[in-house]
Amino acid sequence: MGLFGLDKAMMVDAADALAGRDVEMPVPEHHFVNGNPLKPPFPESMAQIMVGMGCFWGAERVFWTAPGVFTTAVGYAAGFTPNPTYQEVCTGRTGHNEVVLAVFDPAVVGYEQMLALFWENHDPTQGMRQGNDVGTQYRSGIYCFDDAQLVAAEASRDRFGARLREAGYGDITTEIIAAPTFYYAEDYHQQYLAKVPNGYCGLGGTGVSCPVGVAG
Repeated sequence: MGLFGLDKAMMVDAADALAGRDVEMPVPEHHFVNGNPLKPPFPESMAQIMVGMGCFWGAERVFWTAPGVFTTAVGYAAGFTPNPTYQEVCTGRTGHNEVVLAVFDPAVVGYEQMLALFWENHDPTQGMRQGNDVGTQYRSGIYCFDDAQLVAAEASRDRFGARLREAGYGDITTEIIAAPTFYYAEDYHQQYLAKVPNGYCGLGGTGVSCPVGVAG
């Protein structure tokens, strides 16, 4: 059992979630690695993807190193508590997931290629955990900004799920829903592994590749 007797691998009820606050988390204006803006407005030509794949430190590095990515940020989403702190998320009483928001140029890299990075860099069959990190904040998730992203995400899940079953893995537990509010995480979490190169990563893929291309 976790803090306050709560099992952090069980989703908290909205009525029991922490109250949060109205004040947004202050973050730097610019990305620590590439110098681009960390917050909107972003160029109109850009697209976005929001995912949860375990500890957001390692997950963010996967995306900021990808071709065509304009900026990335880490934060909290898909819970109940407005503008939570990291300490609050870690109690399991906000319902939030640790997520990465990546802004990318679709003329350089497609949404499905971004999804392939997501699937291949974590194990989406573990439920409310990723490796040794246990709790609802570490669940696998894809948060879609429009219907086209939702269709593509579900199709890629089905294709990759078949590959995983062939490799002896269980069913995919990834949450795929419309994009909720993204709350920026604290300054020190942003581009953490660029600031602390030997810091904890937490990612471990399955070694199974994700086929690109919508079936149908």
